[in-house]
Amino acid sequence: MTSQPALPPWRPLLRAAREREGRQPQARWLQLATVAADGTPRIRTLVFRGWAGAAALDLLTDGRSAKVDELGRQPAVELGWLLPKARCQFRLRGSLLTLPAEENSREAQLHWQALSPSGRAVWGWPQPGAPLQAGAPFPTELTDDLPTPEHFQLLRIGLTQVELLELCDHPHRRRRWCQGDGWLEHGLNP
Repeated sequence: MTSQPALPPWRPLLRAAREREGRQPQARWLQLATVAADGTPRIRTLVFRGWAGAAALDLLTDGRSAKVDELGRQPAVELGWLLPKARCQFRLRGSLLTLPAEENSREAQLHWQALSPSGRAVWGWPQPGAPLQAGAPFPTELTDDLPTPEHFQLLRIGLTQVELLELCDHPHRRRRWCQGDGWLEHGLNP
């Protein structure tokens, strides 16, 4: 039997913070920072879809969106994950992982099947960021019998650094873990 890799020490802290948020949908919302072609920053909110190993997470996106081109040019990202009830913020750095085509297809299909028909609906909408056309279709559901759209894309982010800012005590507490040093904890000034 093969053993699973040990979880980095920040993972249980993140899980506990998310649990404090309860069943609020916002507990799954992360902000993804990328760099546009003109060198300016871009930020948008995506939904956490799960872990892919000890230090990689999955997000989903529309392949027609600008972020896909941005990540193609600069795969390094930072994610901000604010958990207000837990009074903490996680800052996750890493980069977009390039999966072999077969694995990417298989993993994306698993995510597609896990979505509800209403959760799939946004992939039936017109291209994100394009001019709004009167009468354009915005379905409320995409049923199980429809094929997975080509523009449904998995973003797997491999994490290399995590910071936690805890806003509970005075002074606030800030810590950092880096993959390069075996996820050792380093205290930082808040």
